[in-house]
Amino acid sequence: MGQKWKKEEKDGYFLVENGDGPTLGVATGSKVEILTVDGYAFKDFLGSGELAPYEDWRLSYEERAKDLAGRISIEDIAGLMLYSAHQLIPAKGPRAAVFGGTYGGKSYEESGVEPWELTDQQKEFTVKDKVRHVLVMGLESTETAVRWNNKLQALAENSGFGIPANNSSDPRHGAGSTAEYMGVTGEDISKWANGIGLSATFDPSLVKEFGEMASAEYRALGITTALSPQIDLATEPRWMRFADTFGEHTQMTIDMAKAYCDGFQTTQESGDGWGKDSVNTMVKHFPGGGMCEAGRDAHYAYGKYAVYPGGNFKEHLKPFTQGAFSLDGKTGKAGAVMPYYTISYGIDKKNGENVGNSFSQSLIRDLLREELGYEGVVCTDWGITHDIGEAEETFAGKCWGVEGLTEAQRHFKALEAGVDQFGGNNAVAPVMEAYGMYCEKYGKEAADARFRQSAYRLLLNIFRTGLFENPYLDLEKSLQTVGCQAFKEKGYESQLKSVTLLKNKGHALPLQEGIKVYIPDRHIKSYLNFMSMPTGDKEVTPAGKKAAAEYFQVVDTPEEADAALCFVESPISVGYEPQDRKAGGNGYVPITLQYRPYQAVAAREHSLAGGDPLEDFTDRSYRGKWNTAANERDLDLVEEMKARMGGKPVITVVALKNPMVMAELEPCSDALLVEYGVCPQAVLDIITGKAKPQGLLPLQMPANMETVENQKEDVAFDMECYQDGEGHTYDFGFGMDFDGVIADERTRRYTVKKG
Repeated sequence: MGQKWKKEEKDGYFLVENGDGPTLGVATGSKVEILTVDGYAFKDFLGSGELAPYEDWRLSYEERAKDLAGRISIEDIAGLMLYSAHQLIPAKGPRAAVFGGTYGGKSYEESGVEPWELTDQQKEFTVKDKVRHVLVMGLESTETAVRWNNKLQALAENSGFGIPANNSSDPRHGAGSTAEYMGVTGEDISKWANGIGLSATFDPSLVKEFGEMASAEYRALGITTALSPQIDLATEPRWMRFADTFGEHTQMTIDMAKAYCDGFQTTQESGDGWGKDSVNTMVKHFPGGGMCEAGRDAHYAYGKYAVYPGGNFKEHLKPFTQGAFSLDGKTGKAGAVMPYYTISYGIDKKNGENVGNSFSQSLIRDLLREELGYEGVVCTDWGITHDIGEAEETFAGKCWGVEGLTEAQRHFKALEAGVDQFGGNNAVAPVMEAYGMYCEKYGKEAADARFRQSAYRLLLNIFRTGLFENPYLDLEKSLQTVGCQAFKEKGYESQLKSVTLLKNKGHALPLQEGIKVYIPDRHIKSYLNFMSMPTGDKEVTPAGKKAAAEYFQVVDTPEEADAALCFVESPISVGYEPQDRKAGGNGYVPITLQYRPYQAVAAREHSLAGGDPLEDFTDRSYRGKWNTAANERDLDLVEEMKARMGGKPVITVVALKNPMVMAELEPCSDALLVEYGVCPQAVLDIITGKAKPQGLLPLQMPANMETVENQKEDVAFDMECYQDGEGHTYDFGFGMDFDGVIADERTRRYTVKKG
């Protein structure tokens, strides 16, 4: 039979085009040869001169994954089970001190290498530890991403069985100045509303478009797994990860989860939906993390417990069972699931264990695997097998409930529970030690079967995305895709659609362009940031101030202005105070959703959960204690503007990360808008009437902190909502345009049943 393929040289690799088959990519100088079988080209990864089933692209993904899972060594499987720590590409600047990375033993700045060079650590974990799942964080540019990906794939192709790298990313399309990757990434990716912002559009079709466009950009950057979406029901209003969710409305979250996963995972014109355009989704966090006690987050020991005072555990499963595991598209289910750090307190009735979700046989093996029938990859959240820090607030390992075990024992316990993969682990040694424990307890045959079961699941996701055929990127095509005009325009449209107008007294908006406006600076007191480090006191010039110069005359005093624009943020606070602990208290303080000093007189007398190796008590109650928002001055500046503007309009724009007590801010504001992480231009286009406000509240605004304390962490829509001076109640689904309150198909589709 005649040859049906042709070869084309590219930059650092060559393409082999199979007539009516897939295009293959092979690195220049690779040890991998091309086999011709029935006239078609195949990669000879094994160098045997014969076509192995896993090398045969004519077979199903399942057949190929099964064949390779049965061939590779346990050491190779242990490498597949690792998911790297966050990678900076290149590893430069102050963040390199935290996340690591050297080049020939030197820092990036000293080495003089190109930004796309592999670090010493990346070379080592790829070859020695056989890591094939890499978490990409910082990217200097699209070109850097492309060239780095091609170097990594060439190294992987020439190592072991030629298994390609399955690169991944946390969400990186955020538009706001505090979005997750804004400070560390430089690729020209399109910017969209974030999770709760997308929900404010009440439009799942927009979320599906986001998935389709975002996945195209991911693939152009070499990213084939999205560590998203976050489909926790955000029933606890104080949770610091509220803004990344789709909110607390169950059906909306189900619809958004389906749209997101279908958009990311589907390759058009593919029989089963998978293919070269697909990006695996890793939905998080099973079985839901939105019910953390008093809003404290499980990244820290002080927030390790999820509680269910409303007995609502099953409701939190619905975004998974009816959403991510029941997709409308051909791929059927999300490719992977991530359990949260939390201890789902009191849920394991069978074994009576209170351990982190990834260590729980009751939650992973019995519920997720057997009862719900999920057969995809289960990957732990990052760092759950690492040791804890020296204090409750320390950002370190998160081995909640199994702090007394060794690192290898934690791996073993998670494997027993049904986990396939360990987030944030680069080293293979503890996994191999856990394998030895499995052999000792269950026998070598059972241990091998268990490891090969995980290998099959992990390999299947790599085969489905076409990486075995061609993991290489064409720089020109990637530059044309990432941040292309069509994607940017659609992303900006999502931002505009998310901005929510809550108040417009006397038709204060829209403002006429060219008028004089005053925009005050902000002051934020020091607080513990995400890495649990003090931020220090900060004077902040709002991003909107610079952007406003394109719309208005920005003046130096309120008195000379026609209107004041106040760009503020929802109250910032942390539910743990190290100084309180040092002074003899238990360290626990209220998370406050108001600006002014707050005393938690209505808080629980005793916490629902507690217990920690670092504590000699189990009661985490903060009843009667005080806390004040770090950005209390945000309220001061709005009040000051009201006093100094002499009746001229005060427009307040709140960057909303959590529900908040509007009773403080609203009376001083003639117009009140909330945005959930958008660029300043989107807000200013609304303020000037270039675009009509369309967003609807995807959450409830509490009337006061008493209703926040009285609501149940696992129950949705159980707060008394704030009513403003215009008689409007800030409940789920409320929003205005310039003509009045919005009532349309969206508000009819998504309603709230209470009681």
